[in-house]
Amino acid sequence: MATAAASGSPPIPSEVAPQTRSGGALRKIDRALGIIIAVPTAVLVIVEVFVLLGGVASRYVFHHPIIWSDELASTLFLWLAMLGSAIALHRSEHMRMTALVGMLSPPMRATLDVVAIVAGLSFLLLILPSAYDFAADELPVTTPAMEISDAWRATALPVGFAVMTAVGVVRLLAVGNWRHVMGALIVTAVMVGGLCLQQPTLENLGNLNLLIFFVGIVACLVFAGVPIAFAFGLATFGYQALTTQTPIVVVVGRIEEGISNLILLSVPLFVFLGLLIEMTGMARAMINFLASLLAHVRGGLSYVLIGAMYLVSGISGSKAADMAAIAPALFPEMKARGSKPGELVALLSATGAQTETIPPSLVLITIGSVTGVSIAALFTGGLLPGIVVGAILCVVVWRRNRSEDLSHVSRASMREIGRTFVIALPAIALPFIIRGAVIEGVATATEVSTIGIAYAALAGLLIYRRFDWQRIYPMLVETAALSGAILLIIGAATGMAWSLTQSGFSRDLARAMAGLPGGVPTFLLVSIAAFVVLGSVLEGIPAVVLFGPLLFPIARQVGVHEVHYAMVIILAMGVGLFAPPFGVGYYAACAISKVHPDEGLKPIAGYIVALLIGLLLVAFVPWISIGFL
Repeated sequence: MATAAASGSPPIPSEVAPQTRSGGALRKIDRALGIIIAVPTAVLVIVEVFVLLGGVASRYVFHHPIIWSDELASTLFLWLAMLGSAIALHRSEHMRMTALVGMLSPPMRATLDVVAIVAGLSFLLLILPSAYDFAADELPVTTPAMEISDAWRATALPVGFAVMTAVGVVRLLAVGNWRHVMGALIVTAVMVGGLCLQQPTLENLGNLNLLIFFVGIVACLVFAGVPIAFAFGLATFGYQALTTQTPIVVVVGRIEEGISNLILLSVPLFVFLGLLIEMTGMARAMINFLASLLAHVRGGLSYVLIGAMYLVSGISGSKAADMAAIAPALFPEMKARGSKPGELVALLSATGAQTETIPPSLVLITIGSVTGVSIAALFTGGLLPGIVVGAILCVVVWRRNRSEDLSHVSRASMREIGRTFVIALPAIALPFIIRGAVIEGVATATEVSTIGIAYAALAGLLIYRRFDWQRIYPMLVETAALSGAILLIIGAATGMAWSLTQSGFSRDLARAMAGLPGGVPTFLLVSIAAFVVLGSVLEGIPAVVLFGPLLFPIARQVGVHEVHYAMVIILAMGVGLFAPPFGVGYYAACAISKVHPDEGLKPIAGYIVALLIGLLLVAFVPWISIGFL
């Protein structure tokens, strides 16, 4: 989700970007604001690594647990999430649906981009007072281990929202065309004013308001290019403020609850680990070993791509990081062998969907966080589905490469294979270390990421002798930005999911799903269809946060194992995420590959069919997901 989550969205076009300002004052303010946010956030990432790694070492090495380590990590994590969200906003990296916006004329696109800024600002200004009240309410609460006021942690919310507001104001002032600004302000004012005037009517509509706010308004905002987190936030705020008596401070509490779940601390740490393995050369070492085994067969490098994505996905939790580590290493040689760019980006997208279940997938971690399913069980259950779907992709590769000319390709000697294996061995061992540490109980899913970071850093310094210290700071900032974008979506989606639950929608949904004719097969087919669409429109993580708590109890009720159900919906969301025309993951693959999206539309069709066949196989053969639990 995310990937997805990882792909983010295209930067705000030049019509509204700060670089187009005629004056230098706003440019300087914007640059200074970016530095003020980025530096402390980068420090927070480093501190979190050392706090959690210190907790593991104290517990398993010195046998003297640090009782306050998790509490400190949780406090710092909320600050990291909020400031990371501000960095993502400053860098225009919050996740957006831009497929429809991109089809419009340049003037209309520019206007909608300004609407996206104004919509985000509207949410921030509306939620800021309640965030302050929430932090103030936490002043009397004392944390059990550190014995300090919980306001130290809760203050991250109003501070983060305030910083994002400042970024949004600078962005709005930076727009060169004031007609676009006035148009966006008028559109926003008309929508807000119209809803406020209709409040007496809305209060009498009951659950019909769920369709108005969580389907109609969310759809309009998302398809207009408003960042998904702000679309969710605005819809939830409007629903609670105009149709219920619930104080908005309660909604802020649900947002905080969604963001600050300690399990989600593994999100930034695994993102950083993914960047680290690329920087240290560990990813390239694995690719070189696979290439020595398979490069001489027809379609060999395509098989290498499938295998490399599987291995690298076992280290990084970010699909964008996985693709960015692999594509530059393989694509030049694949192009030299005659592969068309469209075929390459199609296969890269397909492998992104295939490997969504490979631990430590961020979607797996999110499912464990919001549904209570065992992370260790999810990590174990996710391995074989990825292999099964990958094998079906290999069939497509074989069919498409039967006539490849390999007259100029020589087979690697056993000595060369052995040499590349020895070089790659430390990198290949890392996924097994990560999984083993979680499954054997040595470390939690959150803590194990720090073990991976320490291992990768030592391997880069001592074994591969590749460790560019100048890249560490940009990597830390990138980690914070991507994590902040993901976590703000999770927080906003948690608030929306809570609103749906409070309305009684979850009970109605449970009755409807449990009453479907055909039992388990129908339930699984309906879930697959729903999550393909949700993965395409909302991406994986927000879809999981919204509907996971609602559907997993129903799955248990109808007799579907929760780990099996998790694999099914993750693969379904992966198909939607990486399938054009709406899948954000597909456009991320195109950006990484430097290929125009149109070139991959025809080649990807066959891979989508293969993914769907693999998905159905996983859905109707539960042993694939739960056979090794």
